[in-house]
Amino acid sequence: MVDFQSTEEWLSYANDLVSLAVEKALAVNGFPGRWKTIVSKLEQIPNRLSDLSSHPCFSKNKLCIEQLQAVSKTLTESIEMAEKCSKDEHEGKLRMQSDLDALSGKIDLNLRDCGILIKTGVLGEVALSGCTLSGFEGTSHGSINVTELLARLQIGHLEAKHKALDSLVDAMKEDEKTVLPLLGRSSISALVQLLTATSPRIREKTVTLICTLAESGGCDDLLVSEGVLPPLVRLLESGSSVGREKSAIALERLSVSAEIGRSIVGHGGVQPLAEVCFSGDSVSQASTTCTLKNLSAVPDLRQTLAEDGIVKVMIDVLDSGLLLVSKENAAECLRNLTSSNDDLKRSVVNEGGVHGLLSYLDGGLPPEPAVRTIRNLVGSVSVETLISLGLLPRLIHVLNSGSTGAQKAATETLCRVSDSPETKKLVGESGCIPILIKLLEAKPNEVREVAAQAVASLMTVPRNAREVKRDARSVPSLVQLLDPSPQNTGKKYAVCCLGVLSTSNKCRKLMIAYGAIGYLKKLTETDIIGSKKLLERLQRGKFTSLFGKN
Repeated sequence: MVDFQSTEEWLSYANDLVSLAVEKALAVNGFPGRWKTIVSKLEQIPNRLSDLSSHPCFSKNKLCIEQLQAVSKTLTESIEMAEKCSKDEHEGKLRMQSDLDALSGKIDLNLRDCGILIKTGVLGEVALSGCTLSGFEGTSHGSINVTELLARLQIGHLEAKHKALDSLVDAMKEDEKTVLPLLGRSSISALVQLLTATSPRIREKTVTLICTLAESGGCDDLLVSEGVLPPLVRLLESGSSVGREKSAIALERLSVSAEIGRSIVGHGGVQPLAEVCFSGDSVSQASTTCTLKNLSAVPDLRQTLAEDGIVKVMIDVLDSGLLLVSKENAAECLRNLTSSNDDLKRSVVNEGGVHGLLSYLDGGLPPEPAVRTIRNLVGSVSVETLISLGLLPRLIHVLNSGSTGAQKAATETLCRVSDSPETKKLVGESGCIPILIKLLEAKPNEVREVAAQAVASLMTVPRNAREVKRDARSVPSLVQLLDPSPQNTGKKYAVCCLGVLSTSNKCRKLMIAYGAIGYLKKLTETDIIGSKKLLERLQRGKFTSLFGKN
């Protein structure tokens, strides 16, 4: 091909070739249907070139020269093929039909790329953009125009896009914050289309880049609106190990949105996610279990997840997950699934989930998700079974050393299993009462509340009430819980506990000494049951004490 210097020279050359190509094509006698189609496409080129040349940045942008070179190459091929076809020099009818179809496709590509350059504003963006990465190793000039790279993703043949993709991946590694703001809808659309490229290498690099975009959190809606979910799901099903891992990470990030989670399920993503939980590497398994955990947080998706067998999958991960975080995700997923649906609770119990959850508590993992799941299952599995499987010592361990959330969950579970005098006696004998009294001083209001609730429930058994009475911290802590402020949510349970303790003269004196009367006077203005009666008892005791002294 000739080597012109200026954009205008290439434009003139291309226009001359169009006229010759149309003339040659009209002269061909064979394959009339295909040549008629080719001629109709060739005749569209001059208008496209005219539109292209009228752009203000036409002569300033090397993309224009490259596009004119690509058009000229296609036109030259068209002329050569027309001459060969006219002279019957082709290698068989089927081969020529295939060559003509390929030529028609190249003309389509040229027309499309000219249209993209004209309509999307790529020319102006590239010409005017000052966004370059200096010192960038991807070019011989030591710098690269990021906007130009994004434009190249949208035009040209696959190999050219592959090179642009390579440079863009490197550019993201070099300076992600510079690249991300430049990604518009057309760039995202081009990337999504490359996810379905025939080349596995291109698919891998594309999904790696899309994974980075998803992790950035800045273009989730664009990715989804441009159709990223179906190809990500397909890569999860049948991609290479890199493709599966990166698509799993991308889906994990995107599934944080409930609406996107619904779309993942709608595109058939549950089964591929489940498969990777079984057969993927450790990173992929961690990402897919996290995605399923995110999906299970959406109430209207839980039944679908259950129907796709996710309960059994999560229980298996509890038993044999490759990473601790995968097991934690599985426990959290089961917690979500069992939060309100009795059928799902029974399903977890029937699939052996209780044993897996109790084993999880022995594994040094964050206990909160497992304890909360067990709390949800109380009622679907008998309290006697839970106690016989060693639940109480595990809960005691969590109360002693768990996080605030885990302590709250463990205390709530104790409240639920304390459903009869017999189990309350067993819970008291387990040694948890001193720990619960200590939790009455915890900083978070909700922990103090559930601890007071648990103590109030256990004190209905006389033996437990005596143990609370013997603990020197119980009365001061419970009196503090009489604070009438709205933030204090444990008031009613404190009144209940102090009401039981007020039968003791020593405890009444302690209550008075720690200011219970002042608190109760304010509480009598509320609807807290027992506050008025307790106040009367303490005031009567105070009066009797003063009378005795006189």
